[in-house]
Amino acid sequence: MIISSIGAVFTLIPILVIVFVFRWIRLMYLNSEEQLKQNEKIIRLLEEIKEKNEK
Repeated sequence: MIISSIGAVFTLIPILVIVFVFRWIRLMYLNSEEQLKQNEKIIRLLEEIKEKNEK
């Protein structure tokens, strides 16, 4: 009984690792998308400031 439980745990470990890796990759993707939007907004605001200073 104990041996089969230990075997089940060792069988599940690789699956759990794969799930956590995919979750981490997804979070990294979502964060990079958000950062891209923020960078575009910063560039737009800097261009507006530059235009105001030129006038």
